[in-house]
Amino acid sequence: MTSDRFNLTTLVDHHLNTGGLSDKAALYSPDGPVTYAELYRSMCAMGRALRALGIQREQRILLALDDTPAFFTAFLGAARIGAVPVPINNQTDPEQVRFYAQDSYAQAAVIDAGRYEELAPALQDAGVTAISTEPAGPDDGILNMQDLVRAHEGDLAAAPTHAEDPALWLYSSGSTGRPKGVVHLQRDLEPVCQQYAGQVLGVTQDDVHLSTTKLFHAYGLGNSLLFPLWFGGTSVLLPGFPAPHLVLETIERARPTLLFSVPALYNAMPRSPGARHRDMSSIRLCVSAAETLPAHVWQRWHDLYGLTILDGVGSTEMLHIYCSNTERALRPGSSGRAVPGYQIKLVDPDAGDVDGAGSGEMFVRGGSMLAQYWHRADQTRSVLQGNWYRTGDRYRRDEDGYYWYEGRADDMMKVSGLWVAPAAIETALQQHPDVSEAAVVGVDTDRLTRIKAFIVLRDGCQGTDALARHLRQWCKDRLSGHQFPHLVEFVADLPKTPTGKIQRFALRARETVKAHAPAAHAV
Repeated sequence: MTSDRFNLTTLVDHHLNTGGLSDKAALYSPDGPVTYAELYRSMCAMGRALRALGIQREQRILLALDDTPAFFTAFLGAARIGAVPVPINNQTDPEQVRFYAQDSYAQAAVIDAGRYEELAPALQDAGVTAISTEPAGPDDGILNMQDLVRAHEGDLAAAPTHAEDPALWLYSSGSTGRPKGVVHLQRDLEPVCQQYAGQVLGVTQDDVHLSTTKLFHAYGLGNSLLFPLWFGGTSVLLPGFPAPHLVLETIERARPTLLFSVPALYNAMPRSPGARHRDMSSIRLCVSAAETLPAHVWQRWHDLYGLTILDGVGSTEMLHIYCSNTERALRPGSSGRAVPGYQIKLVDPDAGDVDGAGSGEMFVRGGSMLAQYWHRADQTRSVLQGNWYRTGDRYRRDEDGYYWYEGRADDMMKVSGLWVAPAAIETALQQHPDVSEAAVVGVDTDRLTRIKAFIVLRDGCQGTDALARHLRQWCKDRLSGHQFPHLVEFVADLPKTPTGKIQRFALRARETVKAHAPAAHAV
């Protein structure tokens, strides 16, 4: 960023005026392609429409939208006038939407037409102007984006926003409680695009991006909007639930060069009917984030398709991935090493820096760090320590500088005087042929901490006492003697955030209301 002025939307102007990309597809969606010229026109029209509604610079605009062209129009239209887009989960319930509206002081919200009737009353109660993506019918009286864009066509210069002005808010996924408004500035956008997308992934304007993670999440926003827009590439939009067979069908149809997904889907896609015979030849690189990718899942994917997955760790607070494997430096099962431009340190329980190989809580610094948590001054001070962000993740660094996830710092369990990382036991369990997913937490029994595993079995497998005993021994055979589950409970599913992270705190909370799980197998 060579100037103290920057507005994300001027990238579209650049691609039209200098890049010659007017007729190139900026987006592919089930409704057809959208060119850069069409994106420019809809962006400007939406900005003009928001101004006509009285929206001013730095005022927040909620976006409860699926991954469709409407998201790009609304997001870029708001950014064009210096307003602040705030993407939220489009499946959020009305009470949560009311919280977002009141917490952010949003002045307007753009809502998927299918959710308008359910969500609009909560927004209007909070004094927010509700805008549907489509009219429900002729002369229905509902403010809708289609008519607004049509009525406000015309060029619109980008607001000369400062690099220190807010660019967007992203509410945290709430993996440890109520979501927090994470404030990111205009200056934060360049590092994730130049340093991660550019230097780690080697993104160019020839790339076609497909992300199974939605745009309302930091990971998905970078994958589908920021990266393609920065480099002049193309984004493939996949609305609705990203079922494994739909992702594979989209790959064959849209021919992406970059696939961004999460471990659960990389694990599930090869088991989808006909997966072995899918044409994945367009993909040059795959990326995984949100949870650690087990080495056996990496290997199965590589064996089946001959494709490399680069696993990494990022966060809403850092906007995208800051620690990653690369094509030249890759260790399956690890989170890789620091992305160029970022620095990582590990801190031990006594607040001392860990030198060389060892374990500790991960701290990171780099140009994309959040400015603050909105309305959470104490929590902001807790995680922003000088120019370091305290991630809350516990990692082990090996002799070669690769980082291996051991769990959330508050997920660590001390059993018989020894610290136990849930991730190691979960990885071992997931390698068992009968296990689909596993989550491990510490539970109190008779004033002692015991390790409990919650297991989701593969289809056709049955949870029995014998299998529970076998899984206990399975871990003992592969890990240190104290790293095994004392209790095993077979469950239909695990509580997760909308982005796929397991909510271990929810499992722990559930255990506090009962002495022993009725379905638990003590072994």
